[in-house]
Amino acid sequence: MTSTSPRRRYTTPSPPRWSAGRPRGCRPTRGRGWSRGRFKAIDGLRRRARFDASLAQIASDLDAEAAASDAAEESGIDDDRLRLIFTCCHPALPPDARVALTLREVCGLTTEQIAAAFLTPPPTVAQRIVRAKAKIRDARIPYQVPSRSDLGDRLDSVLHVVYLVYNEGYWASSGDRLTRSDLADEAIRLGRLLVALLPEPEAQGLLALMLLHESRRAARTTPAGELVLLEDQDRSRWDRQRIAEGAALVARALGSRRVGPFALQAAIAAVHAESPGADRTDWREIVGLYDVLARIAPSPVVELNRAAAVAMRDGPAAGLALIDALLARRELDDYHLAHSARAELCRRLGRRAEARASYARALDLARQEPERRFLERRLAELAG
Repeated sequence: MTSTSPRRRYTTPSPPRWSAGRPRGCRPTRGRGWSRGRFKAIDGLRRRARFDASLAQIASDLDAEAAASDAAEESGIDDDRLRLIFTCCHPALPPDARVALTLREVCGLTTEQIAAAFLTPPPTVAQRIVRAKAKIRDARIPYQVPSRSDLGDRLDSVLHVVYLVYNEGYWASSGDRLTRSDLADEAIRLGRLLVALLPEPEAQGLLALMLLHESRRAARTTPAGELVLLEDQDRSRWDRQRIAEGAALVARALGSRRVGPFALQAAIAAVHAESPGADRTDWREIVGLYDVLARIAPSPVVELNRAAAVAMRDGPAAGLALIDALLARRELDDYHLAHSARAELCRRLGRRAEARASYARALDLARQEPERRFLERRLAELAG
């Protein structure tokens, strides 16, 4: 038998010719298996890479979480929201911007509600917030919980944030209700935490102010939700426990002899709260407190409130003169309460036409339904 016999060629085939495509005399099982193995290996490497990246991310997150936890522990702030408020009130931002940004991003107030609090057009507030965010981004300002030693530098802004949250809860800037108890309750809760954390006179003053205002909640509206003015409220419905707590805090704040705007406003609220009736209120003391407040924290709204107190002490004509001078400066042109106050004093003086015009102007500006219905009732009374 020769080496070229058919039998030998059959039992000992030539090596497959891989270079010519599918090898002759051989099924392509090895090529597919190799490809699947190759792709499987690549997938495995990719999964490993993703796994490694995930591990790195997890490690980074854990590091950040540990750092945040350390910072939170160091700050002594146990409450998440209060910690965020302190963090967002960054001293690198202008005061108004940090308060507006915190109200928007942490406290959930709308741009319109913040604008109402600042007596500023909404586009201005929106631009203020955008610029604050841009500054944080461009300057790479680290947003981290401040240490306990840094809390004092941010306290003023934090107090203003909490106060403006309460203010929106006490007297809603728009909507179908006079108040929002959810915001008021949250602000008082934060106020209590602040006093426990930093028992400064202004923190005590703010908590006192909120408690004293809140003591009147039940008497401020009728069962149907209609507005009841302070002088017409049933004072037997005022919450005496809150009044006592607020008055004690005011006494502590004033006793420190480091009196600020919140403590002074709380002192004014305490005089109202402890008076048996509007006609027996010590308006002289209230005007004196407003005088001090106007010196240390001047603002058109403080002047307006002082004018109302002067009207109660010296008569409506004296208060009206102050309000007219204030409106002549045009700083409160779009503040409906200024026009409403002017209308009320004109009504008491019998100047009906002027009262109607001012009530109408207030009605144009008011965005809250109970207030609008109150102003409409006043206009209807003057029309008769």
